[in-house]
Amino acid sequence: MTESPTPYVLDADTMTGGMRPIRQAVLSIGSNLGDRAGRLQGAVSALEDTPEVTVVAISSVYETEPVGAPEDSGKFLNAVVLIDTTLTVHTLLDRAMAIEDAFGRERGEPGAPRTLDVDIIVVGDRIADDEQLTLPHPRAHERAFVLVPWLEVDPEGEIPGKGFVADLIGDIDTSGVVKREDVEIIL
Repeated sequence: MTESPTPYVLDADTMTGGMRPIRQAVLSIGSNLGDRAGRLQGAVSALEDTPEVTVVAISSVYETEPVGAPEDSGKFLNAVVLIDTTLTVHTLLDRAMAIEDAFGRERGEPGAPRTLDVDIIVVGDRIADDEQLTLPHPRAHERAFVLVPWLEVDPEGEIPGKGFVADLIGDIDTSGVVKREDVEIIL
């Protein structure tokens, strides 16, 4: 994935006068508690309302089995959102967590059911590994609920250091990822 729409496009920061590149980011959103579809729609609407973020594309909604969750966990609704942004990766992470919090996300046991999950998968070709964030997402290349919807909206998608989504998807079981024709996220 390259920065979008071109690596040479810059945006002026009106507060500091500095210039920042516009990068394309891939976000995976999911919910398996309560009004799952309403929460996905709310997450996309919140992203649309975020300064310095432009929602470029949204995949179809897919229903999937939870991964690494307790046995009694309900199925997830998942989608992938492509955005263009001039936000720093950590500011984007803060925004993703604020959106989760606004929809009642409680952090606790990994894999536990959740009202909303907003994961940053990639931001351009940026590599990061610190206490707060690892980019690209360390398990995205193994997750059908990320790769299937991503391939739908970005056939040229690539996870830096792992490969093209179209190639990676051949290495995993996608049988549990079911497109929900009856659920739509609207821009």
